[in-house]
Amino acid sequence: MTARRLGRTSVGISPLGFGAAPIGNLYAPLNDDQARAAVEAAWDVGVRYYDTAPHYGLGLSERRLGAALAHRPRAEFTVSTKVGRLLEPHPAPTGSDLVAGGFAVPDTLIRRPDYSRDGVLRSLEGSLTRLGLDRVDIVYVHDPDDHLDAAIDQALPALVALRDQGVIGAVGVGMNAVAPLLRVVAEADVDTVMMAGRWTLLDRTARPLLDACAGRGVSVVAAAPFNSGLLSRPCPPDNATFDYGPVPDAVLRRARRLADVCARHSTVLPHAAVRFPLRDPVVAGVVAGFRSSDEVTSAAAWAATDLTGAAWADLDAAAEAPEDGPPGHDRG
Repeated sequence: MTARRLGRTSVGISPLGFGAAPIGNLYAPLNDDQARAAVEAAWDVGVRYYDTAPHYGLGLSERRLGAALAHRPRAEFTVSTKVGRLLEPHPAPTGSDLVAGGFAVPDTLIRRPDYSRDGVLRSLEGSLTRLGLDRVDIVYVHDPDDHLDAAIDQALPALVALRDQGVIGAVGVGMNAVAPLLRVVAEADVDTVMMAGRWTLLDRTARPLLDACAGRGVSVVAAAPFNSGLLSRPCPPDNATFDYGPVPDAVLRRARRLADVCARHSTVLPHAAVRFPLRDPVVAGVVAGFRSSDEVTSAAAWAATDLTGAAWADLDAAAEAPEDGPPGHDRG
């Protein structure tokens, strides 16, 4: 996979990135061998960009990712992590982080929001220790929805200073919402934004953000291309999830309509979902979360193979068609 540069930096990422939240036991546990196998499979198919965060499994994702990459040449892969949540001892653990954080790990730690300069430096130091690395290539400010002023005034200047000193390679912000990222791009010196779930085959509401990034020389990393599961199967089931919750009927109808178009063009919905974000030149790469070797192998094949122009035309028309009728399939 040919690396694509982020903004005006020298940092490159592979078109498909390995999202390491699942190997932090997102929703369900994996063992160390399973986690390592997923990372090894990604390497074997050419993935060279790996994204993690302290939030993912209260540090477990970083530890597992670092261990899996420890024998790889450091110059041959790109790692990103995130700041904004400090991990601290839990004063009253319940036994599991699953309810509070979504990860099947012991809740011996808690996440404390901290977007100050000192908080950024402490967070990055902890990440380097868990990863077993002397540097990370990209650092994102993580989900500063309720702390946007602090992110722009404190966290991002701290990261920019580290970038200018050569300590890190690129600076970004990762969020699920378009409006705050538009403000970040307008007001801050960022190289990239990670847009989760808003520039997908199904949800294209990040179009204004992509246009703003193109005008400012900022790269976009499109995360969550499957919209938390809805687009991950050839035929979306009734119990599919969308944006980490139950899928609304209207959204399910649109997803099934897109699946039908894919079938008519001899492909499958997750193939189109992986390829869609890469159609725009401002998008440097797509990051999806992987739990298994099979998931990685399939996604890599999809990322490497584009759809036909006719398929994209029909998918665009289906995505923009008005809603009507109950959830279901209509193959004409």
